[in-house]
Amino acid sequence: MTAPPSSARRVAFAGLIGTTIEWFDFFIYGTAAALVFNRLFFPEFEPLLGTLASFATFAVGFVARPLGGVLFAHHGDRHGRKPVLVASLLLMGVATVLIGVLPTYGTVGVAAPLLLAVLRFAQGIGVGGEWGGAALMAVEHAPPHRRGFYGSWPQIGVPAGLLLGNLVFAALSAGLDEAAFLTWGWRVPFLCSGVLIGVGLLIRLRISESPVFQQAAREQPRTRAPVLDVLREHPRTVALAAGSFLATNATFYVGTTWIVAYATSSLGYERTTVLGANALLSFADIPLMLAFGLLSDRIGRRGMSMAGMAGLAVFAVPYFLLVDSGSIGLFLLGGVVVQLCRTAVYGPQSAYFAELFSTRFRYSGASLAYQLAAIFGGGLAPMICTALYGWTGSSMAIAGYVIAVCLISLGSGYLLTETYRRTLTEAPPTG
Repeated sequence: MTAPPSSARRVAFAGLIGTTIEWFDFFIYGTAAALVFNRLFFPEFEPLLGTLASFATFAVGFVARPLGGVLFAHHGDRHGRKPVLVASLLLMGVATVLIGVLPTYGTVGVAAPLLLAVLRFAQGIGVGGEWGGAALMAVEHAPPHRRGFYGSWPQIGVPAGLLLGNLVFAALSAGLDEAAFLTWGWRVPFLCSGVLIGVGLLIRLRISESPVFQQAAREQPRTRAPVLDVLREHPRTVALAAGSFLATNATFYVGTTWIVAYATSSLGYERTTVLGANALLSFADIPLMLAFGLLSDRIGRRGMSMAGMAGLAVFAVPYFLLVDSGSIGLFLLGGVVVQLCRTAVYGPQSAYFAELFSTRFRYSGASLAYQLAAIFGGGLAPMICTALYGWTGSSMAIAGYVIAVCLISLGSGYLLTETYRRTLTEAPPTG
């Protein structure tokens, strides 16, 4: 059962808007953690330790993501995708706006970083439930021969949210002096989230429930514990899917969070220049994701994803050599090559993960795989990079870390199966 094309397009667009808002909220925290949180919430620490502490609160959001994935996936597999998407957007919005009004260490002392960590945890819970719902709504509404393309639309929310966040921070950084930026300028993106959340809710309330979920709900009883069922019946698939996403997630946060701190504090790049460069790279992601999503409908998901992972491994050392050159042109060149490799994996991922699991626990299986990879690939990456650089003083240590996670993802992808010809109502093999 599939939705009419007009409905599929409307749901894909709604997924794009909703995920853009959610990821904007999630990513502006990473930028603020790289630029100001070490000074505002951890001023008693020396600079390196303050940056580590700041990135530790950043990682808290990733620890929370699987919990959010489990919580929202349970209800998404039992009660439908749409209500869960509305709830995740509300939670993310409230947490983000509260960060924007949070007092700093200078005002309330140690309570400030503790409250920051709590709100970051709430952000993680919200975004943990977001990806699975938005991805499945787009894929389950899509025509069978266009699941990769329609599934790539919610994926665009990641670069679009990062682009929007970087543009806002770049504008504030360029228009304000250092004192104003530290006092109130960094709060503006968090407070703007309140308006964006209202727009996202209005759009999400107008879309229809997944026709694939509705059909499954009519034809078979709903499982009482979908998360436990998918772990019992498909533990290997969950683990391999998570492993296959590890490198994509890690390299994304190395390039968008750690690199901002490294380039501005160690290499002498201007903060506004780096933020502007990352905004340009995020914009380049958008057509690449759509193209690779569409291509995966013709040639399959698995081989294309493995090619992207291999490319990330091969280019790791050249990338850091380009960044270390101090030239913003070479910085951008390296970023474009990385984006090309990474979007070959990320563009078709919504469709690929959806096709790996049957409808009765698809939300649970896809979300668990995605969010488990997010902890070890994304949340810990800036901390690992900071520690490795502090220990060795060389970006080549970071390149070695990137190669290691790419090899893990490449091996995991090799052990997965191709899925693009599988119907969404077809039960995948147990394992």
